[in-house]
Amino acid sequence: MTQSLEGVLPMHTVTQEQIDELDPLTYEVVRHRLWSVTNEMGETLKRMSGSPIVTDANDFDFAICDEVGQEVQVGLYNCMLAGAIDLAIYWTLQHRVKNPGVKEGDMFLANDPWVGGGLHQNDVIVYQPIFHDGKLFGWTSAICHEPDLGGVGLGSFSPSATDVFSEALPTPPIKVVRDFEVQEDVADAWVRRSRVPLLVSLDLRAKVGANTVGRARLLEVIEQYGADTVKAVMKRMMNDAEGRLRGKLKSLPDGSWSTSGYQDQSHAGDRGVHKISLTMTKKDDHLTLDFTGTDEQRGVINCTYAGMRGGAMLAIMPMLADDIPWSAGGLMRCFDLIAEEGSIVNATFPAAVSRAPIGPAWALGALVAECLSQMMDRTVEFRDRVQASCCGTHDTAVMAGLDQRGETPVPFLNVVMDVVAAGYGARPQVDGMDTGGVFCIPMGRLPDVEMTEYLYPLMTLWRREEPDSGGPGRHRGGLSGSAAFIPYGTEVPVGLVIASAGKSVSQNGGLAGGYPGNTAVGMVARNTGVKDKMATGEVPFDLQTLQGDHELQPCYGETSIAPGDLLYLNWQSGGGYGDPLLREPHLVVHDLAEGKITAEGAEQSYGVVLVDGEVNLDGTEALRSRHREERKVRSTAPATNSGKSHDPNVGKRIDDNLVAIETEGVVAVACAHCGHELGDPRRDKALNVAFFEGPTSLAGPQVTAHPEQYVDDEVVFRQLSCPSCYTAIYSGVVPAAHVDHILDLDRYMAV
Repeated sequence: MTQSLEGVLPMHTVTQEQIDELDPLTYEVVRHRLWSVTNEMGETLKRMSGSPIVTDANDFDFAICDEVGQEVQVGLYNCMLAGAIDLAIYWTLQHRVKNPGVKEGDMFLANDPWVGGGLHQNDVIVYQPIFHDGKLFGWTSAICHEPDLGGVGLGSFSPSATDVFSEALPTPPIKVVRDFEVQEDVADAWVRRSRVPLLVSLDLRAKVGANTVGRARLLEVIEQYGADTVKAVMKRMMNDAEGRLRGKLKSLPDGSWSTSGYQDQSHAGDRGVHKISLTMTKKDDHLTLDFTGTDEQRGVINCTYAGMRGGAMLAIMPMLADDIPWSAGGLMRCFDLIAEEGSIVNATFPAAVSRAPIGPAWALGALVAECLSQMMDRTVEFRDRVQASCCGTHDTAVMAGLDQRGETPVPFLNVVMDVVAAGYGARPQVDGMDTGGVFCIPMGRLPDVEMTEYLYPLMTLWRREEPDSGGPGRHRGGLSGSAAFIPYGTEVPVGLVIASAGKSVSQNGGLAGGYPGNTAVGMVARNTGVKDKMATGEVPFDLQTLQGDHELQPCYGETSIAPGDLLYLNWQSGGGYGDPLLREPHLVVHDLAEGKITAEGAEQSYGVVLVDGEVNLDGTEALRSRHREERKVRSTAPATNSGKSHDPNVGKRIDDNLVAIETEGVVAVACAHCGHELGDPRRDKALNVAFFEGPTSLAGPQVTAHPEQYVDDEVVFRQLSCPSCYTAIYSGVVPAAHVDHILDLDRYMAV
């Protein structure tokens, strides 16, 4: 990059010797100053933006990059965006240097997912070059999700889209600021496309303001410490992040782990199930993420390379780099991505990609997290980072109409962000956090109900945690929530766009036999009589008590909500960890007392018998024995059964249920509970386990979906158990055609 621009765009660089000569104190002081610069940029963006997506939910991010665009420092907000910010700068250096030029006082704007910056068109980045002594020193950027940028669908989500031309227009980098002045013609053309132009205009200026602050503060740091010193610190930050991550990877076992996930439905009217495949290979200090075998691009459930990269960062940054400064430019040197062009995860133009970050990118990130967890679960040092799937995906709902509360009716558009209150996955030592947030936004927040009602003609009847929603396990997945909204302050129908997944096939799977969390539900209740009830002083708090027709919403669809109608959303929770029949009974009692589970859930999912709120130990032991006997009766025994038994206490942990035991110079896999041998590589290619497949309702009270209401593919509850003690090794809600990679014996031979 530097050589190709030599003589055209002079760049400020430093030598490796200058990097090595940094003293530790100067390095740490300047590093923290750069961190404070990005923090101030974020606070500026939040103070200036009028969008609850930014001010409440924290769905944004920012970065400082070096002269060629490598990300030196990113924020603790939407970490998926860290996988795309630098791509826009790379593209700009390749295509905009000669015409229209990259000069001091410029800022560029882009929302083209094939260029980068963001994962779909609603992710809009504003970024600027920073010069010092006539040389390009670095870049700053600010990016957030815009509520609407035009297109056929409300919020720029078109559930029926089959290509990008039905969505918001993707705009490659254009100059929105020249010589430190906003170009009003460009800004007007940009804002004109939106259904909420005032918000988009304010966000544009908020991002310009954030970059302006970033430039001023970065130049102050340069003035105080010298350009060479600051640049050397920037390079070393990335090198240190890379080195620390490589050190972690080197201490983890080498091997390959494969898995698959699914998108149920690809667009309005579709009834298919669409697969994302992943094989993660870890060798020495490097990861390879291979998505070969993923289905071809289809409907709106596609992401570009930027989305695939962002999805990988969703898992790698919080799981492997939680204690490493987020110099993403260094972290991204530690993994490679492989995917076929034209697939769901590497879509080619002109695929529809509006669902990218909260569809395939999020889903592939969950698969990366699953493979990372299975790798780390084998170690003592990294076991605390193991986590079952968090919340599946973001359940999107966009409501738009006419606000008639004032003298002059005005349009409104609300992207429902209440679903940020999702459940975290369980871990080997602890339960998942209830309504703890979403995995990809560490600093995410739940919008204030009063602010929502102030901004929009809507009333929230309830927003609450839902009992039994968390995936059952030895440690329980974090609970999800539900909310109900009615139009209030408008007498005309409110338009509604629904875009979600995980309604027939679980996207919030468990680990080590833990069960998946709840399936998502969207419902529109017609002619509920809510206002009549409220007129008598009765406020309904239960969907089932409302009169009228209840219309189950598809994964992707459009409808409207009339005055008197209600929108109900129940979003997704975290998956469980370990067999729920191994959960300590006193924890079940506590959950019941706290309203986290119901009495039905205590018995059905955990096999715990309670009498007057206390555990009946004899009854619990008997009920759990019956549950295991039911598993035995309904399961198909393995074709091969060695009959061998080992002492599981001498084995090396693989996960909660499996141990590796070396016998006669060969590593065999055995049950960690009873010692029954499940696989010997001298004769087996797969684990020999008991197999069960049945209705999804058998997964527990949290799985309320009837898959046939959404898709034509057969979807089942599948459970794999030890054929001796019938402890659950795997539990999932998957298509019947799903291949159980967890059976592959090779994955347990990791070094």
